[in-house]
Amino acid sequence: MVQAAEIINNNQAEIMDAWEERVLKEIPAAKTSSNLALRNQLPNVLDDIADILKRHQGFLNIAKDEKYEEIIKNSLDHGRHRATTSNYTVKQILKEYVIFHRVLTELLLDNKVYNEEVGIILKYTLETAMLNSASSFNDSMQEMREKLIGTLAHDIRNPISTAYFALQIIDPNADEKRIEDLKKMGLRSLDKSLELVEGLLDAISVKAGEGITLNFEEINLAKEVKWVANEASEIYTNEINFESNAEEISGIFDGTAIRRVVENLVTNAVKYGSRNSAVSIRLEDSPEEAYIKVHNFGKAISEENKTDIFKFLNRGKKSTDSTLESWGMGLTLVETVAKAHGGKVHLESTDEGGTTFAISLKKSANSPGKVRTKLNYIES
Repeated sequence: MVQAAEIINNNQAEIMDAWEERVLKEIPAAKTSSNLALRNQLPNVLDDIADILKRHQGFLNIAKDEKYEEIIKNSLDHGRHRATTSNYTVKQILKEYVIFHRVLTELLLDNKVYNEEVGIILKYTLETAMLNSASSFNDSMQEMREKLIGTLAHDIRNPISTAYFALQIIDPNADEKRIEDLKKMGLRSLDKSLELVEGLLDAISVKAGEGITLNFEEINLAKEVKWVANEASEIYTNEINFESNAEEISGIFDGTAIRRVVENLVTNAVKYGSRNSAVSIRLEDSPEEAYIKVHNFGKAISEENKTDIFKFLNRGKKSTDSTLESWGMGLTLVETVAKAHGGKVHLESTDEGGTTFAISLKKSANSPGKVRTKLNYIES
């Protein structure tokens, strides 16, 4: 047993190279991953197996072993990682472990240290790792779908509420222009609701590594953001200020997605900011990029939450901070849309200066057409 452990420890690079070579040949999804991402937690599993082999002469007590618990943790992490990697399936995850088992067995046989007890421990630990990875993959996929659907369902509330508000306050005795403006506001909001319903149906079919579908086309970004600002002014009691350094900002964008992003940020600014302070929306144009900044005064977001607030998968943990969860639902969308436009999100928040979310969007990062966004794996 000790000899088998030493062989594994002394040949880790050879084991991983042999495993990677076979995986790239036999598993199509593996070809889209980088070398580091493909290996993920498997080198750690290899260390744990070697340590277990050193300490045990059978499999009766390994479930209580600290290192065995580490194998479970690493295999869970492996499954979560694969859920954010394009085109992976449970079958392909299980095949990765089958190949891993074969590579280890062949190496130990070649070095004449493979016996029944070694085989029992390899089989027991790797079968458990397979089950945990597959379970974690499925749980993560379900979480993705629930969060994407939850984000879309949450966003549908705003336009429906606006349409309801417009219809409710129409006064038959009001002047014709007032009635026409309210009708247009209601119809715009209902049109937006229908667009979001399409996204909701699309989210149900999400696969590993996928997010929402965006529809890129050449538009005037200034018009889209100004529309959100005007609508927000009609809905919220807070003063909504809009500034732009250009009347027209042309580029290849998804206008619907960007409107949703700004709506989410404004809604959060009103919800978590000071009720007596204005919410500012600023749009800035530059040769290659456009910038959207939403600012509010109020309690600052803590340094710890500045990172956690953008996380998509909870990695098996349920947050006890309901405020963080509520922020994160919409911010999942914000970050996804920004990255899909070749940009990023920057957050600044202090008690004195307030909170500002700044989004950069590249004007020519995409070609016109529909694109399914990618999800990024986030370490915690």
